Amino acid sequence: QVQLVESGGGLVQAGGSLRLSCAASGRTFSNHAMGWFRQAPGKDRDFVAVISRGGGATAYADSVKGRFTISRDNAENTVYLQMNSLKPEDTAVYYCAARYSLGSYLSQIVTEYPFWGQGTQVTVSS
Repeated sequence: QVQLVESGGGLVQAGGSLRLSCAASGRTFSNHAMGWFRQAPGKDRDFVAVISRGGGATAYADSVKGRFTISRDNAENTVYLQMNSLKPEDTAVYYCAARYSLGSYLSQIVTEYPFWGQGTQVTVSS
């Protein structure tokens, strides 16, 4: 089983940047696709970004394309989300998620990720 711990959230003004980190346990981290999702109060948990197990493929929600970048360091068992040009509508709890994968399939579906971190709050003020 994979254990995930997010960090790096906080309060930032619109137009600013934050870098989220997700530290993963386990010997098979490199065999897991990693995703970032976010959830605002009263709303569903939405897809943000995903990266393949080897880091060679990524996908992003339209709302964050050009502003957010997902990356991973398999040697350090860590996935990152660099968030630039933040907007108030980016305010949410951000969750790191993991899904075992034998290939490069990029899932954007919440229910297809069995492993989740505790979440980290990102608040963007206007």
